[in-house]
Amino acid sequence: MISYNVDGVKMPKIKKRDTSAWIKAVAASYGRKIGELGYMFVDDNKILEVNKEYLGHDYFTDIITFDYDEEDVINGDIVISLDTVRSNSEQQNTAYDDELHRVIIHGILHLCGINDKGPGEREIMEAAENKALSLLK
Repeated sequence: MISYNVDGVKMPKIKKRDTSAWIKAVAASYGRKIGELGYMFVDDNKILEVNKEYLGHDYFTDIITFDYDEEDVINGDIVISLDTVRSNSEQQNTAYDDELHRVIIHGILHLCGINDKGPGEREIMEAAENKALSLLK
């Protein structure tokens, strides 16, 4: 089950049923199934608080992914700052909805085992994001 929640922000205008089907399809393309997955949309202040409390990082970010996977079943919590999504879309000259979907699927790709911190990993993540975004109807 996929749940979408907010804390301190308005729910983004996403088509939950279509988005959930897309997330499941992307996970399936990596041989994974969706178990319990929770999205929490927040503002910059909240994601900074989460980043400090749970990861010891004192900086803003667009997404934090908590992984509770069990074998091939994806379980996790994904916290997304809508403020950072908006500023990223403005900086990169992309549509807000496109950037939001990129960040939504970025967390799933992390839960499927794709990393983006080491040498060459960012390019692999970007290619995986682009492939996943091409599946979005």
